[in-house]
Amino acid sequence: MNKVILLGHLARDPELRYTNNGTPVATFTLAVNRPRTKEGAEQQPDWINCVVWQKTAENCANYLRKGSKALVEGRIQTRSYEDNEGKKRFVMEVVGENVQFLSPKNQGEQPEEPFSPKPPINISDDDLPF
Repeated sequence: MNKVILLGHLARDPELRYTNNGTPVATFTLAVNRPRTKEGAEQQPDWINCVVWQKTAENCANYLRKGSKALVEGRIQTRSYEDNEGKKRFVMEVVGENVQFLSPKNQGEQPEEPFSPKPPINISDDDLPF
């Protein structure tokens, strides 16, 4: 079984992009604190890359900001690609299937521009990545 549940704060604003087929995809990094190993030790975070798709991606991009607290449920995925120098790179990330927004609306860093929802796009079932 491949199931992960993370609770943390966004290290940066989500980045929303669209695939060639128009499917929304958002990426963000979640700072998740490790359990303390010693009494009084400083909290150490793990920086975990997350990716979400479709309506969840648009919601994350519209409502989450750097510093927002979120719970991400999903699965771990590994993939590889070639960088600009032709080197093979490996990536491990969490594919979020469910994201819960846990910060009040006005918590976390505020966007520079006031919120304006993105216009909806039409996506057919053929565009889905799974």
